[in-house]
Amino acid sequence: MGIVVNQSIKNVIITFLGFGIGAINTLFLFTNFMEEQYYGLVSYLFSTSNIIWPLIAFGAQNTMIKFYSSYVNKDQQNKFLSLMLFMPLCIALLIGAIGTVFYGYILDLFSEKNTIVQPFVWTIFILAIALSYFEIFFAWAKVKLKSVFGNVMRELFLRVCIMALLFMVYFEVLSIEQFIYGIVAVYVIRLIVMMVYAFRLHDFTYKFSVPDNFVSVFKYSVLILIAGSVATLLIDLDKTMIERYLPIENVAKYQISAYIASVIIIPSRAMHQITYPLTAKLLNEKGFDQLHALYKKSSLNLFVISGLLFVLIICNVHQLFEFIPNDYELFIWVILLIGISKLVDNLLGNNNSILYNSDYYRIVLFIGVAMAVLSFVLNIICIPMYGVTGAAIATFGAVFCYNLSKVWIVKIKFKMHPFSKETFMTLGLITACAFGFYFWDFQFHPIVNIGLKSILIGACYMVFIYVFKISPDITNILKKIPRGA
Repeated sequence: MGIVVNQSIKNVIITFLGFGIGAINTLFLFTNFMEEQYYGLVSYLFSTSNIIWPLIAFGAQNTMIKFYSSYVNKDQQNKFLSLMLFMPLCIALLIGAIGTVFYGYILDLFSEKNTIVQPFVWTIFILAIALSYFEIFFAWAKVKLKSVFGNVMRELFLRVCIMALLFMVYFEVLSIEQFIYGIVAVYVIRLIVMMVYAFRLHDFTYKFSVPDNFVSVFKYSVLILIAGSVATLLIDLDKTMIERYLPIENVAKYQISAYIASVIIIPSRAMHQITYPLTAKLLNEKGFDQLHALYKKSSLNLFVISGLLFVLIICNVHQLFEFIPNDYELFIWVILLIGISKLVDNLLGNNNSILYNSDYYRIVLFIGVAMAVLSFVLNIICIPMYGVTGAAIATFGAVFCYNLSKVWIVKIKFKMHPFSKETFMTLGLITACAFGFYFWDFQFHPIVNIGLKSILIGACYMVFIYVFKISPDITNILKKIPRGA
């Protein structure tokens, strides 16, 4: 667990910094420097490209992690990596050709309302290509157990550049149109930097032939493509669907509340950078005892940390919205439902890694497709009925069912689950703190209120974790604090 702890700590710090900068951008700069409709436009472009990029990547980022450690011959490694770079290119060319032929029809989809999207539809494709190849080269670094630099590029570089572009809009150096083109340029630059870094980690020579187990690799890529697309749909479909039923500024309003709740996913995003390839390695080596231990530890530690974040967000969100322009109202049920969804994601630990790197990913595929359909149907029903909150209801329902099914599959197929009595103690602690601190505030300035309340919540929460020894890993870290270690 040493390498997990070491890189996870670095990734947690990087991810927290990235989300902090992202919070400044999302909650304060976009809301003050840009009109609602343009903020909604940018959010829509991001969300739609996030839905498309897994199709272009063709599952290569997950396929690389699953199969790379099975190759011991350098020639076979180069053949495999060459294939991982070539397949997404073919898909990108195919989607590009289809998009070109039907471009006029695509533009007509925005002719009745939200015509502001029309001039920028083509940027969605460029963003999707940049995203897909960035994730592929990031996976390239992960298989070498070098996740920190990629995490810097993913979490920090992009958000810092967007912050700089936003200030340029504020000082009228850039127009809104130039701002969007600037974002596209940043995505492309990030891809190039990550590509150069990945090539330096491996003495790569392109091979115009396929590896020995090409059929297995291709089948896995096809299936993981669909599974990965499903996962992305469950995250970003809500924002895209809002644009179909409501004025585009509602996408921005939803984005703010959803982003606040998404902070809860920080711990798992950081830890998964390193547990994903380790899980693949343990499965390839059939180290099931170690895998079970990793499953339980990752679940409990992530649940404890993300639980604290959940309580802090729910109990401080009213004070936080006092700094956001009045045009962007607080949707507390959006934050609560999306927050619980992210909390459950953390509770699953490295569940996704186990399933996507095992022989049972086909089962997840079929269930995932069903959940994507469920999410689509729920959005169609709930958004017209409940507006922005309806999108959160749809996402919560689909994600909860999806996660429940994944836990059940691992339990049936691997005879293990991530839960323990400490899990339920942590759940009780989260519930008690949320109800105990939500309904009151200090009568000071909002910043002072947030600071004092957060310190009090954090102290009560961590004392309970320490006294009852909920998590040995977290307890050991807390023991070192007084000694300054």
